[in-house]
Amino acid sequence: MTGSGGSDDNKPIVVGTTSAPSTLDPAASWDGSWELFRNVYQTLVAFPPGAAQPESDAADCSFSDHANRVYHCRLRAGMQFSDGNKLDAAAVKYSIDRIRAIGVKGGPAGLLGSLDRVSTSGDRDVTFHLNKPDATFPFVLATPAMSIVDPDDYPAKAVRDDGKISGSGPYELRSYKDGERAELVRNPHYKGFADRQNDAVTIRYFTSSAQMVSALRDKKIDVTFRGLAASDIVRLRDDQEASKGLQLVEGAGMEINYLVFNPKDPMAAKLPVRRAVAQVVDRGAIAHTVYKDTVEPLYSMVPRGLVGHTTDFFDDFGKPSASKAAKILRKAGITTPVPLTLWYTTDRYGSATGPEFAEIKRQLEASKLFKVTLKSRPWKTYEKGYRDGEYPVFGRGWFPDFPDADNFIAPFVGEKNALGTPYPSPEITGQLLPQSRRASDRGSVVRQFERAQQIMTDDARLLPLWQGKQYIAASDEIAGGERALDPSTIMLMWQLHRKTSW
Repeated sequence: MTGSGGSDDNKPIVVGTTSAPSTLDPAASWDGSWELFRNVYQTLVAFPPGAAQPESDAADCSFSDHANRVYHCRLRAGMQFSDGNKLDAAAVKYSIDRIRAIGVKGGPAGLLGSLDRVSTSGDRDVTFHLNKPDATFPFVLATPAMSIVDPDDYPAKAVRDDGKISGSGPYELRSYKDGERAELVRNPHYKGFADRQNDAVTIRYFTSSAQMVSALRDKKIDVTFRGLAASDIVRLRDDQEASKGLQLVEGAGMEINYLVFNPKDPMAAKLPVRRAVAQVVDRGAIAHTVYKDTVEPLYSMVPRGLVGHTTDFFDDFGKPSASKAAKILRKAGITTPVPLTLWYTTDRYGSATGPEFAEIKRQLEASKLFKVTLKSRPWKTYEKGYRDGEYPVFGRGWFPDFPDADNFIAPFVGEKNALGTPYPSPEITGQLLPQSRRASDRGSVVRQFERAQQIMTDDARLLPLWQGKQYIAASDEIAGGERALDPSTIMLMWQLHRKTSW
């Protein structure tokens, strides 16, 4: 029993977030749109609450060879999409094949580098033939990018853009208004591991933490997820009056925040400039001053909590030092102050992003070595800008596709990566990652991950800044928040429910 039987029990649970989808089509998304996808689409395997390894969802799957090159899945019997159409092996093959056929720049096709082809046998058997050993392939299939779509509704070589969704997840999308709300209702045809604790969820999209928390206090929403500002977290945590009738759930997080240097920019392309920035930036000050210690300084692209994490940026650069940075630039013959333009998005990673970049500008200019210009855009135009190579230096956040060090290295290197900014690194892509993917025991490939992180530190193409924690603020009437976050920091809406009253 998950409710009291009162009239409120049938009302949708309303969740607020500052992370609105950039698209409704899985073939076009390698970003926060996955938060919605996880709840309305289905993947062959997925992460149940608390799981560190993918488990059966739409199918039972396993490698059928010892080399980790043939991955076989058998669908549950009688699978259907939310509109009642048949979900069979052909639909699975179609869904995966169209990701590569469409090939959105910076999109999820980059996750399928090890896939050679997909074959089917009958209605229920699907086999993935890999072009090289890849023990992480089940993790890839568990990402919402690999969601199964209805071939009748999704063009084979174009992104669906009618504002609708045809999936087989726990919920179906009843209505959607871009940037405002998504109304989800229970999918009567769903077959999977999700034990739905509610019948309907409405997701409301906000542009600021303040608006979202105000709506929570006014009981216009029941839960907040993603986008809580540090000041609001601190207030909810420490101020009894401000948190009256509310609860704050804190969990470990693997979200990271970092700077990207564009090699097409005359200044950002220079290694001494990048290393000088790395030498000046004070992560501790950002974490404390801007985020009120609700995040932790990060010294590698692989966050704490994952096998293979290092602190190479701290080991190599030590404490922030303007004099050491000046020496780096002087030795390279670079005239100061170095002009740099830093870009950030106004509506993706929370309202502290602006203050964060103001603090980075302050630090760099206080060194007397840089002259910084800040520019910003909303996410949809910002995303296109960085994919088109417009920005000299820009900020990004990363919510992991899956909880493995591979996923904090592989997406950012190679000619095709999640940033749309080519980063050739032959040793990482040609040796270290292939070696690591031969091993199902992820603890046995620490050496490869450590070496990859050292290369990335030496290149300083990506500058890690901080690692986040997960926070959910909710009405005292709501339960399930602590189980609603999966390892990829995506909210599992079906875990939320109103507390029983007797």
